[in-house]
Amino acid sequence: MTAPRLPNLFKVPELKEKILFTLLCLVVYRVGAHIATPGVNVQALADYLRNQAQGTLFALYDLFAGGSFGRATVFALGIMPYISASIVFQLAAPVFPVVEKMQRDEEGRKKLTQWTRYLTVVLCLFQAYGYALFTEQIAGAVAHAGFFFRLTTVLTLTTGGVFVMWLGEQITERGIGNGASLLIFFSIVERIWPETIRTIDALQARSLSVPTLLAVLVVMVLVVAGTVAVTVAARRIPIQIPRKVMGRGRIREGQKTFIPLRLNTANVMPIIFAQSLIIVPGTIAAFSGNQTLKHLAEYFSVTSPVYLISSAVLIIFFAYFYTSIIFNPVDLAENLKKQGGFIPGVKPGAATADYIDDVLSRITFPGALFLTLVAMLPIVVSNVLNMPFGFGGTALLIVVGVALDTVQQVQQHLLLRHYDGFMKEGRVKFRGRQRYM
Repeated sequence: MTAPRLPNLFKVPELKEKILFTLLCLVVYRVGAHIATPGVNVQALADYLRNQAQGTLFALYDLFAGGSFGRATVFALGIMPYISASIVFQLAAPVFPVVEKMQRDEEGRKKLTQWTRYLTVVLCLFQAYGYALFTEQIAGAVAHAGFFFRLTTVLTLTTGGVFVMWLGEQITERGIGNGASLLIFFSIVERIWPETIRTIDALQARSLSVPTLLAVLVVMVLVVAGTVAVTVAARRIPIQIPRKVMGRGRIREGQKTFIPLRLNTANVMPIIFAQSLIIVPGTIAAFSGNQTLKHLAEYFSVTSPVYLISSAVLIIFFAYFYTSIIFNPVDLAENLKKQGGFIPGVKPGAATADYIDDVLSRITFPGALFLTLVAMLPIVVSNVLNMPFGFGGTALLIVVGVALDTVQQVQQHLLLRHYDGFMKEGRVKFRGRQRYM
């Protein structure tokens, strides 16, 4: 897949408008991510999170919010309530047949989208209230705690969360790429500059050597290259669609195509689920004050072997679990049978579903192992070399996945424009020949 040349992006008026609109929405999002919530001492909150909340759910949430959570901005909740609501309905489909049926129908999908918005508002209300209670527990973070502070915080953060959801939907509909994914993408990318400053300071203070930095950069390049390769890798299952008479003398010619089964079907979700579970003990211990829980949390610290082993097992488990949720071989086999298509050497129907499921199970394992490697390697490298920064596997997979998806959409627009121009030119030449006939 070749990347589109930058000058070509602005030669197509429609694509130019989409890109500029997307950039405008992202600028608005980043501006709002620096407007503080009324009544919160941002410095006290940031100091507490930096010293006490490392390795907890709050640090993970702050990653997806682009630092807005730690700065107590009006966009502190970020896009995560909307993402969580979308995942709820996605996971509900295999459990509730009604939801699964609605996902297949256009009107049903519109209704599910509306339900997702309602659930997002509810989640924003609960999370905003929890955020208000959380900040009140931090010494010096809130000057006037009480009912009015909680009410103001709930209204501010809920409005901000709904506005971020609206921005994401506007990017998806009128811009380029997936809006929610791009918001998370730029929240993560924004941290590159502060981390670069920290690295330069460490080099000047001689707490980080140049050879060590070069070694880490080489590892990062190799991991990024491997991530790109695994993200686009797919197993192609050949499909044969036979010749068919459609009626009135029309004949549909036989076709040979394929079903691409991605090596990493679950994408970054297994790492997110695994990290969300593995850091629960540390989160509870950090805010409970219980000594027993604190000793338990030490076993699940980022530097402990228990954390690495538990994370690896959970990532592999969730890779299979989430793949089984989002990919249904039975539905694929039925749709293939309705179209008259078949896999050479495999009987249509149940046998096809079993074959696809077997192939998917076999390719999911190396994909899960790679996810485990991407999640564990940055932690091991940072701990062994004592790096002042970390390049997390979750952030890396999100950045690579969103970048590839956006580039692919841009290429599709350019290809469609080129195809339309070719067809217009063909019609003009055809009409020109007709004049002289």
